[in-house]
Amino acid sequence: MDLYEHQGKELFAAAGIPVPRGIVAVGPQGAREATEQLGGRSVVKAQVQAGGRGKGGGVVVADSPEEAEAAAARMLAEGFKGLPVTRVLVEERVPIAREFYAAFLLDRSTGRYLGMVAAEGGVDVEELARTRPEALRRVHVDPMLGLRDYHVRRLVGHLPAEAREGAAEVVRRLHAVLVERDAMLVEVNPLVLLEDGGVVALDAKVTIDDNALGRQPELERLRAAFPIDPVEARAKEAGLQYVKLEGEVGIIGNGAGLVMSTLDVVQRAGARPANFLDIGGGASAEVMATALEVVLSDPSVRAVLVNVFGGITRCDLVARGILSALERVEARVPLVVRLDGTNAAEGRRILEEAGHPRVVPAATMLEAAERAAELARAGVGGER
Repeated sequence: MDLYEHQGKELFAAAGIPVPRGIVAVGPQGAREATEQLGGRSVVKAQVQAGGRGKGGGVVVADSPEEAEAAAARMLAEGFKGLPVTRVLVEERVPIAREFYAAFLLDRSTGRYLGMVAAEGGVDVEELARTRPEALRRVHVDPMLGLRDYHVRRLVGHLPAEAREGAAEVVRRLHAVLVERDAMLVEVNPLVLLEDGGVVALDAKVTIDDNALGRQPELERLRAAFPIDPVEARAKEAGLQYVKLEGEVGIIGNGAGLVMSTLDVVQRAGARPANFLDIGGGASAEVMATALEVVLSDPSVRAVLVNVFGGITRCDLVARGILSALERVEARVPLVVRLDGTNAAEGRRILEEAGHPRVVPAATMLEAAERAAELARAGVGGER
């Protein structure tokens, strides 16, 4: 669960991490009034669960309440990167001397926490790690051992001397937030040294482990503040694992690994996946109907790729489930179906004999991806 910036900063402030004074506004007038309270100048930030706001118009430095009001009006009306903006964070302007980067995250590959501090902030940390690796310090922290002073000294040792003490304290408290709040990521970009020597978190990115929300009830309640995507809500109610993406080929598969591989193969075939949808171990008519409803409700989908490997699931039952689902769901775009595994030949025979005009059989995953990409590019099915 990705928190809004202002929610992350509330966690930071509760943990003793210095943050700028800020006021959340849900309308342009609120942004104007907040700027007046902050002395007539402010920074207006769109609150969305996405990065890149600084370069994409999601952060505006306002020199007057009128400018803040106009910036908020634009953000609330236009949204950001296709996401709705329902509120803005209006913050005080602070005198910045230097910018840094600091983060802790869960490194699944090592089973440890990874701490990172960069001597440059407000930048793409992946690009920084590639082009200027000496500017980024990393340490792994064993959860059983915890963060130690030598970890902290290593992380902040390359920062300017005047910033080290303040940055060290922020690093310690970031690690505490990570552990105590069951977070998978806590990130500050930028962490800034002020002209008076203070160190302040100018931004906050916090991702909470959904599996731990049962012991974080106050964080679970924050979900009510997030805009609800009706497609994702429908998928969740049906027990399907669904993630909206930005492509044109809808993906339905059984098993997270197979679905991830399908996304990669579709990309290789020259198309973009429109979603990740894992139907799990079953592919009954009810499950397939719901999966198709979810995928086809996305107006950007120009073709659907159903990729099922029959292990516990029998492909003949999957085929019947698809045909039964198509009696209940109007498919206005082609469905490329690839079946493999248990009773795959029988499943393919059932689909072939049915002769449904929207079903396009494919023998291999690569063939299915190429066919789906071709049909999506051709726009078969017309406008929906």
